[in-house]
Amino acid sequence: MNFDVVVIGSGPGGYVTAIRASQLGLKTALVEKAELGGICLNWGCIPTKSLLKSAQVFEYAKHAADYGINISGDISPDFTKMIERSRGVADGMSKGVQFLLKKNKIEVIQGFGKLAGKGKVEVTADGGETSIVEAKHIILATGARSRELPNLPIDGKKIIGYRKAMTLEKQPESMIVVGSGAIGSEFAYFYQSLGTQVTLVEFLPEIVPLEDEEVSKALARSFKKMKMTVMTSSTVESVDTSGDKCKVLIKTKKGEETRECDVVLSAVGITPNLEGIGIEELGIELEKGKIKVDEYYRTNVEGVYAIGDIVHGPALAHVASAEGITCVEKISGHHPQPIDYNNIPGCTYTNPEVASVGMSEKAAIEAGYEIKVGKFPFTASGKASAAGAKDGFVKLIFDAKYGELLGGHLIGANVTEMVAELVVARKLETTGMEMIKAIHPHPTMSEAIMEAAAAAYGEVIHI
Repeated sequence: MNFDVVVIGSGPGGYVTAIRASQLGLKTALVEKAELGGICLNWGCIPTKSLLKSAQVFEYAKHAADYGINISGDISPDFTKMIERSRGVADGMSKGVQFLLKKNKIEVIQGFGKLAGKGKVEVTADGGETSIVEAKHIILATGARSRELPNLPIDGKKIIGYRKAMTLEKQPESMIVVGSGAIGSEFAYFYQSLGTQVTLVEFLPEIVPLEDEEVSKALARSFKKMKMTVMTSSTVESVDTSGDKCKVLIKTKKGEETRECDVVLSAVGITPNLEGIGIEELGIELEKGKIKVDEYYRTNVEGVYAIGDIVHGPALAHVASAEGITCVEKISGHHPQPIDYNNIPGCTYTNPEVASVGMSEKAAIEAGYEIKVGKFPFTASGKASAAGAKDGFVKLIFDAKYGELLGGHLIGANVTEMVAELVVARKLETTGMEMIKAIHPHPTMSEAIMEAAAAAYGEVIHI
């Protein structure tokens, strides 16, 4: 039980790290207390996208006549089957991770991993038996869980977290979602699209508050068009769960009001899993509730590293994977570039989808840039019209002086597939004029990026 690298946690940070370490010739073990693939694969990214696809197909079916297709009879969602499909997709992906780990000759050790001194990890199996695993390098990738507010205690029945929201026994008639980040907005869209009456409550003035203000407003309009109630600049003060319904006291700019619902979904962020893993005993330094690391994810304790949701940075699967790869490449003697956290794409899989990278217009102005802004609406896109998906736009922000792409903000159908072009453009320091002259295929949704760049420079053709 002696290794070059031991990774604790098998989420998209942990298992990717372990595979890359093995590719680099390091003898590697992976410690996991639950399912391989972690929260993202089993209870987050993958199964939620399965649910959202079911909702999208249901919406297509409801509007089939718009595409010249007649469907006779009532169209209704089978909530139980949707949940079953979601779980099946997650199970299949977990088996895929299991195969990859075996293929890369990684030792998988089932149990709860805890730092047990220099170069040692104590693993406690479900039955209580313990074993010691030794390694030159120990990488913590223990992830995070739903954050719980004192006035919103999760009971798993009437007040639930995202995990329970994916496995409810029956579809609720009404739901209040607290928090409108990616998780809250995605679940709000999913349940509203199936017929649940959803109220989305957000503390800040706009929903999806990390996005550009125009995008936030556009998504709010789409939600309201679905008959969802959107309450911004509002807070949930308390929830009375004593009766059949939840009585939710909400404080708004106009005062307090009480709303009833079947279920309250708390989506107010996440809490890193740092308890009981031995960081206090080893004296690992924390900073604002997360592990402090350098640009190669080294902690203050030699031989111990940390990546993913337990360190500072965006709590996203693709970020954790990139951090893990950077970490083990440095360990193995390579010279990886530190991650540029200003070039991390974010995606929200509602309908319309939301995707962004870099600075918002407001942030660019506050940073002192003189900017050029180009916007192209999907109402002017031939592909969007043909697809019946004309909601949304592409908005690009350029530095007026040098033409640098400072930020890109997209809302519309399939924009989560389009944002990678902007990430690569920023990585390669592509200018606005170069984007205009890079010929995009027609008809596609992606040519809206070229058109938005052209709009910033007064050269747009189709609006």
